[in-house]
Amino acid sequence: MTEPETLYKLMILYMLKKVNFPLSNPQLWTFFEQKGYTNFFTFQDTAQQLLDANLMKQDEVHNIVRYELTKEGEEALYYFENDISDAIREDMDGYINENKFQLRNETGITSDYYKTTNFDYCVHCEVREGKAKLFEMNITVPSEEQARVLCNHWEDNAQTIYAGVLKQLM
Repeated sequence: MTEPETLYKLMILYMLKKVNFPLSNPQLWTFFEQKGYTNFFTFQDTAQQLLDANLMKQDEVHNIVRYELTKEGEEALYYFENDISDAIREDMDGYINENKFQLRNETGITSDYYKTTNFDYCVHCEVREGKAKLFEMNITVPSEEQARVLCNHWEDNAQTIYAGVLKQLM
């Protein structure tokens, strides 16, 4: 039997492999919480150990941490995936199948902003499909408040804007 912490690591790697797009910390934690696999602190420690071992990588946008599987993580999972029981795999596969569309949308549309050397703010917006960028744009605005507003509205309007740009260009 696999030690619980090793099993949790394999579970996180398995989920990242199955979706083939970044998952946020809350998205992964929700699964562990709903199924009662472990507590929040053990989950966070496990995620940090995977990062430290370079088995997954992270990026952060607006204080939301997203994880992706690394090549080393894929290799580790290849060798140890069979240590995950069929019942646990069924739990993970069921969760992913039920929530895949929502999970992808939550991590596929992102925006962030930063202060430029001209003392205005650049807002960077993206639409992704898996790891591929479908659309990205940068907009410069004079204030941080405007940058925040753009970021907040991007999530609700990204699909419409993307479709409109494609329509105009086609």
